[in-house]
Amino acid sequence: MSRPVERPVERVGRCRPLLGTFVEITAEGPVAAEALHARIDAAFACIARVHDLMSFHDPDSELSRLNAGAHRAPIAVHPWTGAVLAEAIRLGDASGGAFDPAVAPRLVRWGFLPRSPGWNEADAAGSYRDIRLLPGGRVAFVRPLQLDLGGIAKGFAVDRAAEALAGVDGMRACVDAGGDMRFVGEPPARLRVRHPRAPWSATRELAVAGPAVATSAAYFARRRYRGRRVSHLVDPHSGASVRRRDSVSVFAPSALQADALTKVVAILGTDACEALLRTEGASAIVLSA
Repeated sequence: MSRPVERPVERVGRCRPLLGTFVEITAEGPVAAEALHARIDAAFACIARVHDLMSFHDPDSELSRLNAGAHRAPIAVHPWTGAVLAEAIRLGDASGGAFDPAVAPRLVRWGFLPRSPGWNEADAAGSYRDIRLLPGGRVAFVRPLQLDLGGIAKGFAVDRAAEALAGVDGMRACVDAGGDMRFVGEPPARLRVRHPRAPWSATRELAVAGPAVATSAAYFARRRYRGRRVSHLVDPHSGASVRRRDSVSVFAPSALQADALTKVVAILGTDACEALLRTEGASAIVLSA
């Protein structure tokens, strides 16, 4: 009796600029390279859709429409936008307000985000608690807000891309959006992250502790504002910039959770986040310079 011929493992990978970073998708498995490319195409389409819906930089995105007018009248949004807002509210409550996408006005003022219509009209006292998710997929703001979903939408996009890649026996894949990663199939045993002491060259190996990981740090995102160094990480409680040189990596069941929790850990520290990380099924590693 003849043995069935085993199909060789094909490996493919592609990279595209999306979500304000470079997104790299790699896949390997016992299927034709054309089939892997088709799944990667579908994965990139998911990421591009999230980009179109939730980009702060695009004046035609749903997020820009919400920022411009949701305080005047409810606006119907795509289910994905609604899902990300719901998770932002949930994680905001779970973190005691440490995660809050309503800090965009400060990021605009510091030069991390572009000025858009109405940015300077946002209520300084506004927060995620002023978002209302209404029946029929509509969203309203209690007061003028400027939301930046960059701290959670990137992880959501990575999760949607991973879903598009899944479903082939024996396939392994990775979606990497600027350090927000989600593995499909068996994950690697270890991965490398930048060390904050020398992020341009030095690396540190971490044991992989979940299907998704995200890393946040300020070493490539610091600038001066009125004589002070500021970063893209904002403490919603004080309005101050997080200026520590630490690198925070979070392993979690989903890239969305990992993406958001890196900001919370960077703001509150690991000790204050122990219960939250346990509840989310996540773990955090902080590398100090």
